[in-house]
Amino acid sequence: MPGPSDRSNPSDGSDRLDPSDKKPGEGPFFLPHGGYEKLRSYVIAEAVYDATVVFCARFIDKASRTHDQMIQAARSGVRNFSEGSGAAATSKKMEMKLTNVARASLNDELAKDYKSYLVQNGLRLWHKDSRECIAMRERLKHDVFPNLPAPKSKDQVILTGLAGLADFVKRAEAELAANAMLCAINQAAYLLKRQIENQAKDFKEHGGFTERLHAARIQARAEQTGTPLCPLCGQPMFRRTAGKTNRQFWGCPAYPKCKGTQDIEP
Repeated sequence: MPGPSDRSNPSDGSDRLDPSDKKPGEGPFFLPHGGYEKLRSYVIAEAVYDATVVFCARFIDKASRTHDQMIQAARSGVRNFSEGSGAAATSKKMEMKLTNVARASLNDELAKDYKSYLVQNGLRLWHKDSRECIAMRERLKHDVFPNLPAPKSKDQVILTGLAGLADFVKRAEAELAANAMLCAINQAAYLLKRQIENQAKDFKEHGGFTERLHAARIQARAEQTGTPLCPLCGQPMFRRTAGKTNRQFWGCPAYPKCKGTQDIEP
């Protein structure tokens, strides 16, 4: 379900790394990477991991395999995220693969365990369009929700925002805690899906580490031989002669698919 997507209060779900977040001093070939701690998707995934540890300690028998599996799925959602960000320096494909592993761990594994817990214990699973679910998603959009209502009683447990998720799970009833976790997981999964889409788009438009090295090699060979690169596609050009005028010019080797040309300076 939709959730925030920029670093403070996101709205479009892109959740992309800024090129300025690239680690310094690593040369022109390394792709933008790092800075993942600033992304809303990572912040939510980390909060989900911390709160899942609390939830399992309270509600899941430690002797049950589900206890460890839920914690490991939540951990995978965080660690594969950070590993993918680091891998982005030299492999966009690995970045997308690990980001998708993080999304699948949360969306396809952890969320289903929370749903199973509710169903198996006869508790209500909130519909995504229910009043409770909408209110919970709104709270989770903020680290600290502004203008919180005062508790109706000293025993009432209120979610103060994403930063207070683990504390909320520590004190809330099982149904409230599990549904709150599902809302947070869905927000993280939504943002990760949008992130993967943007990673694929960026790779399609700009290529990756291998493509940059290939372009650099072509540039170096062209500089050594004095051969210019095609202004349209970047390939080393050939000398060509116009049929009617015998005028020589630089032409793209990919002609007629690419019609890039350049005058030969006298």
